[in-house]
Amino acid sequence: MGTLTPTLRPARADELPALSDHCLRSKSHWGYDADFLEACRAELTLTPETLARGPLMVAEIDGRLAATVQLIPDGDGAELAKLFVDPDFIGTGLGKYLFRWAEDEARRRNIRRLHFSAEPLAVPFYRAMGAQVTGEEPSGSIPGRMLPVLEKTLD
Repeated sequence: MGTLTPTLRPARADELPALSDHCLRSKSHWGYDADFLEACRAELTLTPETLARGPLMVAEIDGRLAATVQLIPDGDGAELAKLFVDPDFIGTGLGKYLFRWAEDEARRRNIRRLHFSAEPLAVPFYRAMGAQVTGEEPSGSIPGRMLPVLEKTLD
């Protein structure tokens, strides 16, 4: 990961509002306007139910919230439900570090397939991580917008 040394820990219920803001800040990296981001707010708001669905991890660097990742086991696979990196840390290897954490956590649980929908502009990152686009699904936030669905089989 270079010179950055993240601390990875479980998210706490008392920080869900800050983590929700973090998800929106991460989404803003792609240049979306305020109206688009506001339309995404409800879908990116983390709740106690979010915590109950599967491990939600927080990466901190020097005590600062830098990224979040969540893995939700479901049947024969697991959904990579969240992977949000603060714009200040995009390009540092932190996203790769968290994707690798999700792979390792899935393997630890004897899960051999990750699947997820993704920000269309992040597809090159996920392809570099070995995921393949397998289809598309409607956005939960923006009517008429389609999101790529990706999958990665784990060794």
